[in-house]
Amino acid sequence: MSELHKFIFDGLPVRGMLVRLDEGWRELLRRRAGGSGGAFAPEVRALLGQMAAASVLMQANIKFNGALVLQVFGDGPVRLAVVEVQPELLFRATAKIVGDVPASAGLGELLDQQGQGRCAITLDPRERLPGQQPYQGVVPLRDARGQPLGSVASMLEHYMRQSEQLDTRLVLAADDSVAAGLLIQRLPEPGQSHAGAAAALDADGSGADDAFTRIAMLAGTLSGEELLALDADSLLHRLFWQEPLRRFEPQHPRFVCNCSRERVRGMLRGLGREESESLIAERGMVEVGCDFCGAQYRFDAVDVGEMFTPGSNQPPASRSVQ
Repeated sequence: MSELHKFIFDGLPVRGMLVRLDEGWRELLRRRAGGSGGAFAPEVRALLGQMAAASVLMQANIKFNGALVLQVFGDGPVRLAVVEVQPELLFRATAKIVGDVPASAGLGELLDQQGQGRCAITLDPRERLPGQQPYQGVVPLRDARGQPLGSVASMLEHYMRQSEQLDTRLVLAADDSVAAGLLIQRLPEPGQSHAGAAAALDADGSGADDAFTRIAMLAGTLSGEELLALDADSLLHRLFWQEPLRRFEPQHPRFVCNCSRERVRGMLRGLGREESESLIAERGMVEVGCDFCGAQYRFDAVDVGEMFTPGSNQPPASRSVQ
């Protein structure tokens, strides 16, 4: 079962989290491979897996009743990669690919070939107040000197420094079985402010820089292979056996997609009757696939006719195929 472990270092201004996505990550990849888009290239699977692990870590790190959405977009073959995580740690992910993905391509080759790559984190409240807009922070996929960032971990460490002023150390790894991540973060000083909803970060305590630096250096000795292979007990003992570590009850992230037939019906209504009927005339059926989970929603001529019949609010009984 997928697990997320929170821990703190007693008496030190440092907190941490460890996540391991296994069956949910495999289900996401299985759904994608079975859908109309086919399986992602290995380089894209690694990118999305690391983003998924990082997004679950960040969502678990805030007190926020809404979705956290991590997006990277740019000018390489990966035009967009996106992960969404709900407060209950329900996650989903997808990517838009244009052209061929080079073998062994890194973050720059995938997203930032001409320096146009960006990382955005959006906090979208479930219940918005009148006039309230989602909070979003955006940073380039390059550091302050204009040098390309080489990994998802360095990209997000850069984001946290630039957007939230929080020193963070991330170790991320993913393969076709597991997506995993370790986050170490210095607790903000009392009274330190953060933009928008990110102010809800679970912050207390303060302390010297050397505690964070020491623990971050220990985290940095962890290899991607160890992160994927070791269970939580073994990994935390391997890194922090000399530190005053206190752990909390684990949480259990899950892959869930909130697409539905009714959402697709709403989209088709938005297209209008003429456009929907032209699709029926051309193809005999309207078929819409969910990029996140691979579900296929099919509407025939009768479905479309009922959809635009005044006073008809009941969904027709045609098919949704997983």
